[in-house]
Amino acid sequence: MPIPMLFVISSPRSGSTMLERMLESHSMIKGGPEPHLLTPLAHLGVWEKVDKAPYDHVLAAESQRLFIQELPNKEQDYWDACRAYCDTLYGRYLQGSGKTICLDKTPAYGLILPFMMKVFPDAKYVVLTRHPLATFSSFANSFFDGDYQVAHNYNPILNRYVPALAAFLRQKDVPAFHVRYEDLVKDPELWMEKTYAYIGIPFEKDTIDYGAKSGEQAPRGGLGDPIGVQQHSRPTTGSISKWVEDLASDPAKCALMRNVIAQLDPDDLTVCGYPPEKIWKPLEEHGQKVSTPKRAPLSRYRLQRKLIVKLRAAAQRGGLFRKLLSKLRLACDVLLRE
Repeated sequence: MPIPMLFVISSPRSGSTMLERMLESHSMIKGGPEPHLLTPLAHLGVWEKVDKAPYDHVLAAESQRLFIQELPNKEQDYWDACRAYCDTLYGRYLQGSGKTICLDKTPAYGLILPFMMKVFPDAKYVVLTRHPLATFSSFANSFFDGDYQVAHNYNPILNRYVPALAAFLRQKDVPAFHVRYEDLVKDPELWMEKTYAYIGIPFEKDTIDYGAKSGEQAPRGGLGDPIGVQQHSRPTTGSISKWVEDLASDPAKCALMRNVIAQLDPDDLTVCGYPPEKIWKPLEEHGQKVSTPKRAPLSRYRLQRKLIVKLRAAAQRGGLFRKLLSKLRLACDVLLRE
């Protein structure tokens, strides 16, 4: 029997960890760290390809397609097999929890939604969107010490996620529920009640105060936001306009973001809930006031991210450091070989 699945779909830095914490506080929903189960499965060869996998992905995909054509139900049997793999893992995860719905919040799934629609046509999809400039500001400040250009070069998240989320919201094959981050934090009672109604389960108001259950559900490992969501015990509007001071105080950042927004399809932005004519309104209302944004306090997580970014950049430049890393990797492969 298929596992009742609930997916929170969003880009990184859109408040999805906060929403996941509220949802998993429900008596019927089992949440947890981001499992990233579906992204590798989506690239096994039929739907997408892994260019650097240790096999000829082109021949493998073609061979699998021929094999699939010999199955009684053709392509549907392939999707059923993918679903069986997921149901086994999600089902075992639910075992013993006393809950009936499995929640998976992995932002990377926003880029494989056509695949997910094939494997999970009956799942519940909650799509969370956030003001694109707020999203990117949070991304740059959380992972790249506020360097917008480095953040964009590393991962142009707006260019990748805005079209993907808009396309999913337009489609009619799989029902989805859309909520904007700004609406959710301003009126969490209203929007969580609507969310639970879409899922088809009773509204439990106390789930909004997700921090109150910290004793029952201690912070877990895994990917996701380990900082922001633990600073509060319930949704707050404090982060809605942080991006304004960021751009007002730095013309270079503002110019970069105007260029990025101009690259996006206006209709995609509108579908996600942020019409182009309104995107810049908070900055325009801010006027010419120049202020210096407060830097987030250093933490172990931020230090780790800064170190990873700097070391990765150094490795990509080549030279002695890259050679040293290559030798170290070879030595580790030899020593750890079973």
